[in-house]
Amino acid sequence: MNPILVEVMRGGHVESQHAGALAIVDADGAVLAQVGDITRPVFPRSAVKVLQALPLVASGAADQLALSDAELALACASHNGEELHVQTAAGMLAKAGLDAGALECGAHWPGLDTATRALAARGGVPSALHNNCSGKHAGFACLACVLSGGVDLRRFVGGYVQPGHAVMRQVSAALQAATGCDLSTAPRGSDGCSIPTYGIPLPQLALAFARVATGVGLSPEHARAARRLREAVAREPFMVGGTGRFDTRLMQRLGERAFVKVGAEGVYCAALPERGLGVAIKMDDGNNARAAEVVMAAVIEALLPLSDDEAAFMRSLSRPVLHNWNGIEVGGLRPAAALPPALAWRRTLEAH
Repeated sequence: MNPILVEVMRGGHVESQHAGALAIVDADGAVLAQVGDITRPVFPRSAVKVLQALPLVASGAADQLALSDAELALACASHNGEELHVQTAAGMLAKAGLDAGALECGAHWPGLDTATRALAARGGVPSALHNNCSGKHAGFACLACVLSGGVDLRRFVGGYVQPGHAVMRQVSAALQAATGCDLSTAPRGSDGCSIPTYGIPLPQLALAFARVATGVGLSPEHARAARRLREAVAREPFMVGGTGRFDTRLMQRLGERAFVKVGAEGVYCAALPERGLGVAIKMDDGNNARAAEVVMAAVIEALLPLSDDEAAFMRSLSRPVLHNWNGIEVGGLRPAAALPPALAWRRTLEAH
């Protein structure tokens, strides 16, 4: 059984607890810290979008279509479906000569309540562009431009979510190369946006993000792509999440010092370039919005040297305060006792 990593407090008492596992790995594959069972394969879901976007850049498609930093950041995003996200995804498709009809991610209402109300108020209905994965899928459509080999693009791109399609073969190959996981033998399912998702142990997920952080262990083309994507996200952090989102807020404050990406069902991954480290987290109960964020914030607090202002900001994320509907403080979240000893890293890192 995995240890408790996060406690929810109310009135000075523990109200609920969240158990999970954590791996911190360097680019050589050494597991430098671990908590809980890190050997069990987990579906990383949206946490690996930056890995899935590597072929978009490495293939030359991003240059061929002159994709902007905002568009590249959106290709790595799980966004709120705000108007800027929607317009940017549509712009990516237009550059490829396509429209929203090419997307195979499905449609859902925006993830941000105000964006949903605004869309409904003007009589709109959600399209695939509002899907939180529309940027990733627009990136797949752009990748298809260089893979189509002169075949009609709209016909070629059809079915790109299937494992055997040329686009998905490139995407899966990039994921396998970065993680070192043999995907042919890994558990496989369908993600919420219909592409394949593979069960990968936390150390191999963390290794992939250490490689994204450093380029070590990646092909030269993928190393350059990883750096370009990290830079794009750091310049346009709103695109990777949106208003109020943990990923956006953290990267707005820390820039290229931390690339963080949420996945569904309590998965979070991070690349920490100045430390050359990758982080992978899985919360047993699938809690993203609170527990996984607290763990990720605590990890970054422990591993990165921070100014006083940065430390105060990170503490607001690792120990968030809870208020009721009257604005009265009623409790908060905090790292549980099992977490700090595993993150007593600063001295070790400084000694290297």
